[in-house]
Amino acid sequence: MCGIVGGIAQRNVAPLLLEGLKRLEYRGYDSAGIAVVAKNGDLARERTEGKVARLEELINASGLDGTIGIGHTRWATHGKPSTYNAHPHICRERVAIVHNGIIENHETLRKLQKTREHHFTSDTDTEVIVHAIYDQLAAGQDLLSAVQETIKGLEGAYALGVIDRESPDTLVAARYGSPLVIGVGIGEYFIASDVFALLPVTSRFIFLEEGDVARLRTDGLEIFDKDGNPVEREIKDSTVSGERTQLGNFRHFMQKEIHEQPAAIIETLEGRITASQLVPEAFGQAAAELFPKVERVRIIACGTSFHAGLVGKYWMERYAKIPCQVEVASEFRYRDSVVEQNTLFVTISQSGETADTLAALRKANSAGYLSTLCICNVPESSLVRESELSFMTHAGPEIGVASTKAFTTQLVALLLLVANIAKFKGLSEGQEEAIVEGLRQLPAGIEGLLAMDAQIEELAEHFQEREHALFLGRGDQYPIAMEGALKLKEISYIHAEAYPAGELKHGPLALIDEKMPVIAVAPDNTLFEKLKSNLEEVRARGGELFIFAEPSVAIEESETVHVLQVPHANPITAPVLFTVPLQLLSYHVAVLKGTDVDQPRNLAKSVTVE
Repeated sequence: MCGIVGGIAQRNVAPLLLEGLKRLEYRGYDSAGIAVVAKNGDLARERTEGKVARLEELINASGLDGTIGIGHTRWATHGKPSTYNAHPHICRERVAIVHNGIIENHETLRKLQKTREHHFTSDTDTEVIVHAIYDQLAAGQDLLSAVQETIKGLEGAYALGVIDRESPDTLVAARYGSPLVIGVGIGEYFIASDVFALLPVTSRFIFLEEGDVARLRTDGLEIFDKDGNPVEREIKDSTVSGERTQLGNFRHFMQKEIHEQPAAIIETLEGRITASQLVPEAFGQAAAELFPKVERVRIIACGTSFHAGLVGKYWMERYAKIPCQVEVASEFRYRDSVVEQNTLFVTISQSGETADTLAALRKANSAGYLSTLCICNVPESSLVRESELSFMTHAGPEIGVASTKAFTTQLVALLLLVANIAKFKGLSEGQEEAIVEGLRQLPAGIEGLLAMDAQIEELAEHFQEREHALFLGRGDQYPIAMEGALKLKEISYIHAEAYPAGELKHGPLALIDEKMPVIAVAPDNTLFEKLKSNLEEVRARGGELFIFAEPSVAIEESETVHVLQVPHANPITAPVLFTVPLQLLSYHVAVLKGTDVDQPRNLAKSVTVE
């Protein structure tokens, strides 16, 4: 979850590291710090609890300066957010490290190191690493060898950046289970948790593989695999524009990303459909041979991506007529599961670095699935590299912690996947044309919903003082209700839950009173009359209803029933369309409550630890 940066150059790296941390802050913002080898040869460090802006003030005041350094922005796992738990961690004023991941055997290592008279200054699992490296250095190892020996004794996941004041020309990096990239410049090298952190300094990147250790110097770069053998890793040119990570004229990144959804969907559809047909090559050349063999699908994901998978299940069984299971990655990876013949294993992740989803994929790769396919937004990610097939959503960088455009483009990707498999399962030309037309209408449909922003903002005023909320949906709108509840709780800190509307009388109805707002999505479909009956159950018990409904839906407004009419939704893509007003509602509620919309408390964008 944390973000790390590092660099070695012939110029002061401190401001470069600081900019990198600003771009990585979506990964964690409990504390931040930078360490450099200063001009006098000493390790110099600034760190603080809180966000990178506070660190910037300290660095501006201190004049931190060095041609080699490392930086970190933290999402706390072991040890509370505090300055003394902030990275970088230093041992005996000689060696400093930054770490993303979790060291599972840190307690055992800590006990051992205390017997060697190491003094611990933090509650983190990370500190055992820096003491272990120091012991290797003290025994006469060079920095590279010291790191290589140390990681042999680590259990868990790590991305590391290490500097040693006695080796001011060397930065060592290592990765296992956590992402790490190397930025290649002219006479300078950088490391970071993702490419976005380094876009101001380079567009050329090397993506380290599992177990890799790298030694970076101004005169060259060496990479060694998990067995210590020298290896070459391909340098790739990134096509991501640094401008796309800027806020522009928007107040928050979440707001910007909500409004980017029409363009993101257009980019996701580009080259994947024609005027009336699917493009079979959308999932790669191998897909045409693979998809006819698929007899069932298992979808694995976390959080918002899991909700996308649930919608995909409805579509898969409706159009492709094959069984589809959807499961949370953190549960799947630790249970015994049955692999049925000719099952396609599908993972969904915005970042492609979600630890539980990656672990699930690795489990699947040796379990006998027909094939593995990932839906992802980051082409260079581990998930993409380790899946047999991949589909890029082309949503562009998503900075806000609460996912928006990544979710809607995941839904588009899933519908394309369903339709392409369904073509081999009896999908008619008319059905194919209807799906394609529904997809083609999506950007304009979302534009129509975005035009209702002011109305939704006004609606949000009803939630400013609320502490709880209930979201209802039926059929493929139930996962959308789940996503709406997640968005509200993520950024406004209102306790929100979602239920299939038909389950109200099986427990949740006990919660209904005048203080409990109930939000419902009401498309004009075959389940509407059932939904309407459920809403009457709420009204009869004094609950206040907020209903997003199509114009053709007959719902009478009253003092406690608020109906916001949304434009007509194509039944095929209605789950995508009804997502948008729920996103806007959550956003405006959070703004009214004064929360940190883009960086909500206790959360991070990319969950790279268990």
